[in-house]
Amino acid sequence: MTDRAAGDGAAELRKQIAQTRNQLGATVEELAAKTDIRGRAKARAADLRDRAGAMTVQLRSTAAQAGHTVQEKAKGAGHTVQDKAGRVGHTARNRAKDTRYELRARAAKAGEDLQERGSHTELAAPAPLRAPVRFAARHPRPLVIAAVAGIAIVAAGVLGRRRCAR
Repeated sequence: MTDRAAGDGAAELRKQIAQTRNQLGATVEELAAKTDIRGRAKARAADLRDRAGAMTVQLRSTAAQAGHTVQEKAKGAGHTVQDKAGRVGHTARNRAKDTRYELRARAAKAGEDLQERGSHTELAAPAPLRAPVRFAARHPRPLVIAAVAGIAIVAAGVLGRRRCAR
């Protein structure tokens, strides 16, 4: 039994020696990796490059998304301004029509009043103003257009002030 016990002991020692060699080999590799500054620097640089590339892609995506968002908001604002301008234009046009009808009615009333009095004299407007007044009475469209343009300019000024006040 002693031979067998010695054989088992030698096998056990060989096994322990092999384990110890493997552990020493791993330890030496770890130490070699820690002392390889150049290799570690290259690995760190590659890692940083990968991170920078990923960050670049993410930033480009975010910028593109922000650009699309701004574009959509600008489109919406443009449509809103168009709608408001259209409403202001319609309102101005309707007011101008109402004013035109009111002025015609007043002029007709004044003419009737003059005829009732028996006065056949023309209105006491200075001579240089008679022709433009007659033209405006016969052709009210340019006068209405000028009035609408004036109202639109005033409305644009008011809207501009409101926007600046915000």
